[in-house]
Amino acid sequence: MENKKTKLTLSGIAKKSIENIELAKTQSKNSVVIEKKSSKFSPRGNFSRSASVRSKPAVSPPGSFAPRTTPAPKPASSITNDYEKRKLAEQRATRRLKGEAGKPDTKKRELKLTVSRALSDEIEARSRSMASLKRAKLKENRELTKEEIQENLKPIKRDINIPEAITVRELSNRMAEQSNNVIKHLFGMGVTVTINQTLAADTAEYLVKEFGHNPIRETKAEEIIQKIKESRSENLKNRPPIVTVMGHVDHGKTSVLDVLRSANVVLGEFGGITQHIGAYQIEHESKKITFIDTPGHAAFTEMRARGSKLTDVVVLVVAADDGVKPQTIESIKHAKAANVPIVVAINKCDLPEADAQKIKNQLLEYELIAEDLSGDTLMVEISAKTKKNLDKLVEAVVLQAEILDLKTDFESKATGIVLESKIDVGRGAVATVVVTSGTIKKGDFFVSGLKWGKVRALINDKGKTIDEAPPSTPVEILGINGAAKSGDDFIVVDSEKEAKTLSENRADETKTGGSPLTLATQDSAFADKSAAELNIIIKSDVHGSAEAIKSAINQIMHDEVKPKIILSDIGMVTETDVTLAKASNATLIAFNVKPSKEAKKLAENEKIKISSYNIIYEVLDYIKLRMSGLLAPDVQETINGTAQILEIFKVSGTGKVAGSKVTDGEIASGANARLIRDGTIIYTGNISTIFREKDQAKQVSNGQECGITLKDFVDFQKNDTIEAYSTTSTERTV
Repeated sequence: MENKKTKLTLSGIAKKSIENIELAKTQSKNSVVIEKKSSKFSPRGNFSRSASVRSKPAVSPPGSFAPRTTPAPKPASSITNDYEKRKLAEQRATRRLKGEAGKPDTKKRELKLTVSRALSDEIEARSRSMASLKRAKLKENRELTKEEIQENLKPIKRDINIPEAITVRELSNRMAEQSNNVIKHLFGMGVTVTINQTLAADTAEYLVKEFGHNPIRETKAEEIIQKIKESRSENLKNRPPIVTVMGHVDHGKTSVLDVLRSANVVLGEFGGITQHIGAYQIEHESKKITFIDTPGHAAFTEMRARGSKLTDVVVLVVAADDGVKPQTIESIKHAKAANVPIVVAINKCDLPEADAQKIKNQLLEYELIAEDLSGDTLMVEISAKTKKNLDKLVEAVVLQAEILDLKTDFESKATGIVLESKIDVGRGAVATVVVTSGTIKKGDFFVSGLKWGKVRALINDKGKTIDEAPPSTPVEILGINGAAKSGDDFIVVDSEKEAKTLSENRADETKTGGSPLTLATQDSAFADKSAAELNIIIKSDVHGSAEAIKSAINQIMHDEVKPKIILSDIGMVTETDVTLAKASNATLIAFNVKPSKEAKKLAENEKIKISSYNIIYEVLDYIKLRMSGLLAPDVQETINGTAQILEIFKVSGTGKVAGSKVTDGEIASGANARLIRDGTIIYTGNISTIFREKDQAKQVSNGQECGITLKDFVDFQKNDTIEAYSTTSTERTV
């Protein structure tokens, strides 16, 4: 057999025979000399890659390596020898490795046996692979992340703002704690709460401390606003007086104002009744005076009270031909309650039946003593029609204002009072404000009641746009985010954020924690609560009118029916109002406003009536009429006749017939009847037929005998009583 030597380059770990190791040393490191023997069969050599064998440089070669190529078959003895040698080398290497495994500085990489290591005399240390470095880096990162997480898990101490009342949900959100932990803590204290329960400030403060945070009690919005109002500089100047014109309905308040400002407002009033407050400014000998016109009729008590609170001087208009009336007396009371001086204007002095002296005498009853009667109340006899003594009236007002020495700060942040507010088509929410101190400028941020906004435009009483409004000026302000309530304060603040926060805080403080608890007494528990309710929806042009209608309706009292105002708002009647009226079966009232096209169409389709009015008394009459419709009519009953059942007969085709004797009055066929047995009413219905000697009869009189059948009733017994009666019902009114 001829040996043929072939040079092969192998990648990976090659296995060599012990005989060829010496030969391989003379070749390059990656070259292996393989014996190739020609033979018919080419069995594959045995691969014995011992992955577990990792030796130090001193380890002897592990045995012969079988080539991947097809070698010639060796004799069985040589294969056995090679196999034994390899086995022996592996065992030695493993034994040596086991002995060194305990050493801490031994590296996995250094123990790995490769072809290069097996063939080289000096085995150099290999650098770590990229995969190994990556794994080490990941491990390091994991450890760092663990440290960071542990640091983050340390409790953070927060500053928690605590208002007067706060819900469990809100408190847990502010503390960044789970709400169920807060509830558990309260349970532990013996307090049963839900997530929406409102907690008092003291309880909230205790909880915040328990959870390791720092509680800060919030200042009430009202206190902040009070501070803003009080922070005024000493730069005081004289301001125009604010004068409120009060008096009875149709005594000429608006007419007097009309002449003073040379404009005709009365023509625009419905029936000469001022429906809401108007404010105007006039100039007299380079001195300005602001006039506020209040309604005279009974419904506007609140508006008169509001006018007298805001004012410096009250002009009380009394008609010389009519004298002191209920609203005149009420106006005097409001002015005295507000501690405001009164100037009496006796109007309509041009009429022949006018008696100014009579008026002065009547006013003595109310401690208003004229100067000519050695008093201190200024009284001026005027006529709006002939303009008599109007200049004297203005002089009297100016004189009274000078005595008061009205001064205020012009430069500070403005404050004022909302006289009226409305939703205007195209302009949105508009508030009529009288400035009490400071100057309102275009672009100012402000808070008014629960609303806030930015002054987009200022419009004076003549309809002109102005850039700023000094004290005592009545202006319309555009830019409020909703209709403010009449009588609300108006405060200018520094920023939008402050305005928003203040209005939100105010809204939170006004929220009530559910319906108040009432104690049930024996009387209240068994009282009849079945009073009918008339649901009412009111839409008005201005807030003051809606308020007045609301208070007037609430004064309509009745035991069996009561009005219930489910919505009182300003602006035109919308689809939402019609839908609400349908859902709640409510009466829809539009006062000085019209429904939108969509609302009108929807109301027609749903057959909902929109009642439009412009005089308040007509609204009240309509409400009373609707409430009367809910009253049960007054039913009166008259007993026409009584019959005693003596015997019961069976008649073919008719059934049971009660043989009776009429004991009182008369019984007619078809009359209302009831059957009484032992004092108990068994049946109520109608008499079907009356038989008199086998013939039907229309009626039977006292003392006569007859057969009676009742409609849908046959269970007659002897000695039962049949009563025939009639009812009359009369409609009742509220």
